[in-house]
Amino acid sequence: MGTRTAEQRRAEAKIEYDAFLSVCPSRQLLDRLSNKWVTLVLAALGDACGTPEPEARAMRFSELARQLAGVSQKMLTQTLRSLERDGLVTRTVTATVPVTVTYELTELGLSLQHTMRALKSWAETHMDDVFANR
Repeated sequence: MGTRTAEQRRAEAKIEYDAFLSVCPSRQLLDRLSNKWVTLVLAALGDACGTPEPEARAMRFSELARQLAGVSQKMLTQTLRSLERDGLVTRTVTATVPVTVTYELTELGLSLQHTMRALKSWAETHMDDVFANR
């Protein structure tokens, strides 16, 4: 087996992560990110009072639940756990009475949040067009 250069290894890795291939692991990530609750949680955590640029904002579970009308406690918990596992959200526990738990976007989550917020905005803006086409 011949020695490969760093450039060749990068080219091979790029091929490995082609989401059009059925065996590509990035499909699992795309599947998770296409979930409506993931989109809305990322948009909510980066909303920072409507500023034009995304900015990480820590929120308590109850704040998120209030903002995301219709989400069940179980679904919000599952969504936050999956985002934490993927490194998009951090969970901070503060020893108070009662215990305070907050969630905040990581740098990785913040880099994705802009796209999710744009997707949410696009859906809100074009919903009438979609209804008309239905």
